Amino acid sequence: MNLSRVWLWLGFAVVIGIGVACQKQPEVAPASSDEWKKFVADFQEAFFNANPTFAVYQGRHEFDGRLPDWTADGIRKWITALRGWRDRAAAFADTSLDDKQKFERSYLVAVANGNLFWLETAEWPFKNPRYYVDLLDPNVYVAREYAPLAQRLKAYIAYAKAVPTAAAQIKANLRTPLPRPYIDIGKLSFTGLADYYQKDIPAVFSSVSDAALQAEFRSANDAAIRAMRDLDKWMDTQRAAATESFAIGPELFSRMVKETELVDIPLDELERVGRADMDRNIAALRQACGEYAPGRAVSECIQKADTQKPEGGTVAAARRQLDELRGFVAEKQIVTIPGPEQARVEESPPYQRYNFAYIDIPGPYEKGLPSIYYVAPPDPSWTKQEQLAYIPGRADLLFTSVHEVWPGHFLQFLHSNRSQARFGQIFVGYAFAEGWAHYAEEMMWDSGLGNGDPETHIGQLLNALLRNARYLSAIGMHTKGMTTQESERLFREEGYQDAGTSRQQAARGTFDPAYLNYTLGKLMIRKLRDDWTASRGGKSAWKQFHDAFLSYGGPPVPLVRKAMLGNDAGPVLQ
Repeated sequence: MNLSRVWLWLGFAVVIGIGVACQKQPEVAPASSDEWKKFVADFQEAFFNANPTFAVYQGRHEFDGRLPDWTADGIRKWITALRGWRDRAAAFADTSLDDKQKFERSYLVAVANGNLFWLETAEWPFKNPRYYVDLLDPNVYVAREYAPLAQRLKAYIAYAKAVPTAAAQIKANLRTPLPRPYIDIGKLSFTGLADYYQKDIPAVFSSVSDAALQAEFRSANDAAIRAMRDLDKWMDTQRAAATESFAIGPELFSRMVKETELVDIPLDELERVGRADMDRNIAALRQACGEYAPGRAVSECIQKADTQKPEGGTVAAARRQLDELRGFVAEKQIVTIPGPEQARVEESPPYQRYNFAYIDIPGPYEKGLPSIYYVAPPDPSWTKQEQLAYIPGRADLLFTSVHEVWPGHFLQFLHSNRSQARFGQIFVGYAFAEGWAHYAEEMMWDSGLGNGDPETHIGQLLNALLRNARYLSAIGMHTKGMTTQESERLFREEGYQDAGTSRQQAARGTFDPAYLNYTLGKLMIRKLRDDWTASRGGKSAWKQFHDAFLSYGGPPVPLVRKAMLGNDAGPVLQ
């Protein structure tokens, strides 16, 4: 889900919720198993009230049209409430809980701590304009057919009426001067939202015949367009004073990894692990290129593979690939396919084109709705050569489809939406979701996808190297003084990415320091798999492992490791 909306930026993750919790909260720690169940249910409702956008994406449509309270006071109140929920959860006595509830307690505390990191410690609502964009996303009303069109139009109207207030709160919150990359992503996102409101949404609702409703829509939508255009212009006024000071620093970066993913490892060791994985993938790429383009440089080999563009365009090719991949997963018995749901493929809306692909998956409260796998066209401001290079080769696209759909995010969420505990259905973390989807790429190759074809292997390795470069760029840019230009060079020269992708990904690293979680999650899952299956038949137990791992929902991977291996689980990374 690249930036996947998993972390929530979609809701596929420990999404950052803000606003004022409306639920009455317990004053003392309850002492029975039943009271714990009520406590968890109350926490979930408080979270939904604090972050109604998140609730809507989970399928709770009584929250339709509402946006969070993004005033500074509202954020402070939610921080205070969230601390209280965390502390009361931690105070539950072990003797009052069964093993599953003890695990859920650790899971809930981790969700609270992860949110508190971004809200309170990193102060993301006051520093990062990208923080708001996915929480402003109206696509659920437009593309998710959860209700008749007229009902969704009413929900969108309520949403559009809330946008001007939200825009004013965003402007009031953001501290200036802003880093230049933050201004760039803010402008891309806010003008993209305005374009989406103006150019795409009216056509979607045009068939609704209620004249009064259409008039109310036009008025509300015009106000939302003006609010986003004004926010875009305000971002422009900040450019003269822009800085390059986007790094969160080594101390905060270490706290981020520890408090959001429960990984407590010195930075130098964290970097060593990531560099070792990149070196392993570069060596494998050289070997594959020796078969695919003997005697040619690696760059020439990749250029040869890149010329094999998907027939009929990216969207049409991805649609064909999904049928192939689903069949492969079923035939090889890689992991259980727990339901009949399908994913559609569409072109990304304009405000989500900072990354090539992501998937929007209906939440656990929805029933029978398709997911949408979005792919972005090249930026029209780029040169023709850069635009052509941005369109992936067919093998590269194949592993993007693996990552987003089969058996990546889409299949993972088929499992999480069926988790025995509602909490695990709702809260799916960044490293769990992106780690699984990235893990799935190499696992599919190891399971025989492509039948040893070197071009197919090159596609898998290019996806792996993209995530390796994210990992090292995140650490480099936020803890070691790496510039965006140096990050871009890393993507091009060691990640073997095209110019447009390299520029996009270096910029993304400035506002998404947690995008190391793709590789971090993959490495933790792979080590857990190898340790768990070592006494259970090795590769023959992979399906059993995959089903067991996905049954937990989406907690920090170290919690799953402890649950699957016991208290003597050992280190999370090799």
